[in-house]
Amino acid sequence: MPTITEGVEFDTVAREWRCKWSSDNDNASLAAAQKALNDILKEVKAIDGCKSVQRVVCGGCLDFKVIVALSADTYGAWESAKFAPEESFLKKLGEIDGISTIETQTFTLMPM
Repeated sequence: MPTITEGVEFDTVAREWRCKWSSDNDNASLAAAQKALNDILKEVKAIDGCKSVQRVVCGGCLDFKVIVALSADTYGAWESAKFAPEESFLKKLGEIDGISTIETQTFTLMPM
């Protein structure tokens, strides 16, 4: 099992895609972001080693996040493939009126 430092092991690596959405026009940007996710969801779930895909929405701070979690031993291959379909998904988000602050982050997960 991979270890970051003594006692800090992990079995899962996750990639997060996140942005801010606007409540303008009856949350139209949130609806469009969800549609963009729906359009790639099957492809994301088919990534070798995919353990889960989670969507997080905060109505208070207007966050829209997608977390793709992979087995630690298969994550490197996805990273080598530039996290496909990340580039096209983030581009699609960037084309949506009301979407801002598009970011990514990689982190580890471990059940305690």
